[in-house]
Parts: sequence; structure tokens; C-alpha cells
Amino acid sequence: MADGESKAETVEVLSKEAETLKAKLEEERQKLNDVALSTVAERLEVINYLNIKPRRVLKGHQAKVLCSDWSPDKRHIVSSSQDGKMIIWDAFTTNKEHAVTMPTTWVMACAYAPSGNLVACGGLDNKVTVYPLSLEEDVTVKKKTVGTHTSYTSCCTFPNSDQQILTGSGDSTCALWDVESGQLLQNFHGHGSDVMALDLAPSETGNTFVSGSCDKMVLIWDMRTGQCVQSFEGHQSDINSVKFHPSGDAVATGSDDATCRLFDLRADKEVAIYTKESIIFGVNSVDFSVSGRLLFAGYNDYTINVWDSLKCVRVTLLYGHENRVSCLQVSPDGTALSTGSWDYTLRTHEPLCSRRGLEVCAGPICVEAEGQDRVTCPLALHTVGSESKGVRERQAKLREGALQAAWTSSSNEDAEWLNEEEVEKPIEVSQSLSDLATPNRNIIIESVETWIQGPWSSD
Repeated sequence: MADGESKAETVEVLSKEAETLKAKLEEERQKLNDVALSTVAERLEVINYLNIKPRRVLKGHQAKVLCSDWSPDKRHIVSSSQDGKMIIWDAFTTNKEHAVTMPTTWVMACAYAPSGNLVACGGLDNKVTVYPLSLEEDVTVKKKTVGTHTSYTSCCTFPNSDQQILTGSGDSTCALWDVESGQLLQNFHGHGSDVMALDLAPSETGNTFVSGSCDKMVLIWDMRTGQCVQSFEGHQSDINSVKFHPSGDAVATGSDDATCRLFDLRADKEVAIYTKESIIFGVNSVDFSVSGRLLFAGYNDYTINVWDSLKCVRVTLLYGHENRVSCLQVSPDGTALSTGSWDYTLRTHEPLCSRRGLEVCAGPICVEAEGQDRVTCPLALHTVGSESKGVRERQAKLREGALQAAWTSSSNEDAEWLNEEEVEKPIEVSQSLSDLATPNRNIIIESVETWIQGPWSSD
């Protein structure tokens, strides 16, 4: 009896010591918290207007759409639903190329492989199943069950190759599986409740990923060791979505507490919160633009909020869905946004350039600088500045009126002018129309009109 009391006292003393140390660490963190991210970003130009319009409605599911993922070819989308179906869509034509019936309802996770030749899905069957895609035969013929959790599979992704797949589950764990053998390569224990989302760090090696859970924690993992290397707290309710910033130095999260937050890995703390008093509904999904300047968030009030990730203000609202937005994702090349909803549909959203003489665009999503004769494009900026070789080449192309062919290409080949070796930090890049000769300006305007009437326009 005495031994039991002694152990209890020891645990109590150690718990108090741990709380004291935790308070001291937080105190030291606050000493370094000398300036807010929004304050640092005050010198940046304000994004006054985002002209993003709904383009396509993908109808075919008979119940709530729960998850979706873009194909690496930037044209196809895989979606999963409560109706037990997984559908492969052509996002240009809205045609269904494959429809797979699962053995259970609530298919909560789906993902494309990097090659685009495989898709994976999972849900209430506790499994993750891989399907090779082929137009010649039924995709279910060669399906393969790769791994099984002890609770539902909530999310999955391929870590930079078709040979492995990473999953998150309601059993509070994440797991790395070998696709060919079905062997469990690594288990990740650390969360205290259901794992709801995960995302890979944007690195070629792909050894790090982030997970979000109903325990309100965000954990960073090393896939090689299976160890948690960093953790963040701050949300007041379940975390439904996590997404790495394109730089790999920060993570955005969306939660049932009606906020999105940005956690910086270098500062080891929360650096931004995206919220308004009028927003009282939970966030189900988040994703960044290609540059990281914009943060898209899908909410339970049927809307998509677009946030300026640096200034921490809302830029615009996107409408269209008739029930909660359950998933969203920016396409790999940054030219479109797909959203899925409990209204049984998916929608694609695309830019429609301003028609007030601001038609020259340095990237796919156009932002109009009010009162100025220029346009900036935060969704697809990669260059280091106006003096870089890439921008000089871009300006030369504009003066020659060489954009006409690029704008009519659905694959956004216009982005090839970027010199990847010069990519250092995404910043604002703009092109003044006053620098262009009038004949060339007319050519560019005609080119943009042709692009607007291209593959994404309605017949």
C-alpha cells in the first residue's frame, strides 16, 4: 500500500515539474514573438480582387462526396463518396472514365499515384486498396488490398513513388505500406485520437510528412525512423485538414473550431490565424496556391474562403455548392481549383481575366490591382524578381506578341518561360501595360480572349 502511495506521489511531482517546464518554454517562446506575420507583410501589395469563376460541375455520385485528388496529368480527378463509389473524371469534358463500386459505403480517402497509372482508396472497410487504371479492361480485375488498419482509413497518399503508400486511420496511427507485397514498412504512433489528414513535405526525397488529428495536435514525422520530430498545438477542436506550404517551411491547418492556422517549422510555433468573427462554421479542407500566397479553405457553410496567407485577411468568397465543402485541391499546375461537397457534386473553378484593359497575366489566376494599369498573379509566381533572366525573357515575349499560342494551350505551356534554377522565393511579379506598344497590346488581348474561349469554356 505504501509503495502504491509513493508511486502516486512521484507521478504527481513529475507531472507538476513537467507543467512548470512547459510554462517556462512557452515564456521563452513569447520573448521571441516580437512581431506578427501580418505586420511584416504590410509592405506587400494588397490583393484587391480575385476573378475566379466556377467552370464545370461533375455530377454522378449518389451521396456525399468525401475526398478528391488531381491526377499528375492536370486533367483527371478521382473522387470518393458515401455512396461507396470511386469515380475517375475527365475534368475538361466532365465525362466519367471509370466508376468503381467499393465493398462498403463511406469511401473516405482516395489518391492518385505519381505516375497517374494507379489510384488508391479506403474507408470504413479499414483497408487501403490500389487499382491500376486501364481503358482496355475493368479496373477492379487487378485491384490489390495493400494494408489494413484496426479502424477506418481516413486519408492516404503516395510518397513520391508508386511503390509505397502512406495512410492515416481512426485507430490513431499512420502507416507506410509497400504496394507490391502489402508489407507494413513503418508505423507512426503519437496521436491520441483519430488521424484525419496527412500531407507530404514538398521535397524530392519525401522523408517528412505532417498529420492532423481529433486530438487537436499537428505532428511532423520522419518516415525513415517512424518518430515524431515536431509537434504543434493551438486548435480548440478536431483538425480536419493539413497542408504543407510550397516552401516546405510551414504547415496550414483547418479545424472544426472555425479557424485556419499557419505553423512555422523554423520558428516552432503558430505564426498566423485566419478567422473572422462572422465565421462560425468548421473548416474541412485547405490548400495553397502554387506560390503559397493564397490559402483556399472549404467550410461547413457551403463556401470556399480565399485567404491572403501573409496579410491574414480574406481576399474573396467562392460560392456554388449547396452543402458543406468536404474537400478541395489546387491542380498541380495551379490553373484550377477543384471542390467536392455533400451536395453530391464536384466543381472546378478557373480564372476569368478582367475585361477592363487588364488582360495581360503572368500566370493562371489573375489579381487586379485596383486603380493601376497592371495585374499580378499570386497563384503561379515562382521567379525571384523583375530583374531575373526569366522575367526579362517574359517581357520580351510580351513585346513580340508571342503569348497568343501559349494562351490557347490548355496545358498552360506559357509557364515554361520560368527558369527553374532561379527559383528562390515566391514574390509578386507584375507587367505594366504602358510598357507595351499598342499593336502588341491588342494582340495580347485577342490572345486572352481566345484562351477564355478555350477547353474550359462552356459550349
